[in-house]
Amino acid sequence: MNRRQFLSTTAGAATLAAVPRLAASSKYDLVVKGGRVIDPSRKLDAVRDVAVAQGRIAAIEANISAAAADTVDARGKLVVPGLIDIHTHATRTPDGPVLCLTDGVTGLIDAGSQGADGIDKAIAVAKGAPQLCRVLINIGRAGILTEGDTMDLNRADVAAAREAIGRNRDMIVGVKARLSRDVAGQNDYEVLRRAQEAASAYNLPVMIHMGQTISPLSKLFPLLKPGDIVTHMFAPPPNSIIDDSGHILPEVMAARKRGVLFDLGNGRTGHLRWDIAERVLKAGFLPDTFSTDWTPEGRTSQIIDFPNVMSKFLMLGMTLDQVIACATSNSSRAFPVFHDRGTLKAGAPADIAILELREGTFEFVDNFENKRTGRQRLFPSATILAGKRAATHA
Repeated sequence: MNRRQFLSTTAGAATLAAVPRLAASSKYDLVVKGGRVIDPSRKLDAVRDVAVAQGRIAAIEANISAAAADTVDARGKLVVPGLIDIHTHATRTPDGPVLCLTDGVTGLIDAGSQGADGIDKAIAVAKGAPQLCRVLINIGRAGILTEGDTMDLNRADVAAAREAIGRNRDMIVGVKARLSRDVAGQNDYEVLRRAQEAASAYNLPVMIHMGQTISPLSKLFPLLKPGDIVTHMFAPPPNSIIDDSGHILPEVMAARKRGVLFDLGNGRTGHLRWDIAERVLKAGFLPDTFSTDWTPEGRTSQIIDFPNVMSKFLMLGMTLDQVIACATSNSSRAFPVFHDRGTLKAGAPADIAILELREGTFEFVDNFENKRTGRQRLFPSATILAGKRAATHA
């Protein structure tokens, strides 16, 4: 799948479930009234009402007058597809997915919190999540460790990863390889090779945590296949995706051309620096997807919530439509499990995020305590999951 196909609003989209048939006298289950509906999958940006029936989008019209069991007043707010966060660590805590839901996140991926030894813990939390939640297995069998997941290469256990995937094919949707020097050290290339070996048995994507690797990207990126994901794309040197002269590395361009996806992965340590982000965007290399690298600690430092992370890129010059696409329609194509999400098309699951776009002076912080000021910030307001009010942000 190449980039054009990935970003196309029609490519790869599975046929959505039929729109619920309603008798003329039937009421909608819920109508979201009067919001500015922005749905990049439909190239829609207009004030509209959104009607829901039987857990699915039933209609989007300028004025829906039919009676509904519940009505949400969204005047003055943005109504967008439920946000999809493809890089979180929400399963570290039992209430992680619920906290993400309050931020408008109706689909999420736990990106490698656990390896084969502890994967059952992550899967138990994912199965109990209110929203659609899946996991990536860390190729390091002990999961994320303070001293480095695979600094001891024996932990990069292909057989253990494959066995765990085989037992949990419905919940494990990819393999995570963290490659930074303090995580894999000199083993980065071999760790990635083993991650691909584990994933290949089940035709799964690999997500790599890049930035500050010992091996250059020119050595690592040829191992990436179409559908793989590079997270922390705005990490600074050593081994950034952009060179000192402001050019995106040829190996990076080649990877995108063959269908490798590039993801933000905001996080809190070593992943996002304003000057690198500015240079990458100036070079015309926009992210395919946004993600938070969410942890409980991130709710009070740098990440705060997914809409705050999105707002950083409004500050950096991306358009509102581009920012929303990176958190919805684009993200839905990163993993097949989200094939019918990230859209407000009639017949799609009625997962909706209601956001406020406030004007003012807002401070944003990168991973290196550099502060920037923006004029706009998105705030979560309410979440609708499967057609029902799921959360209202405090």
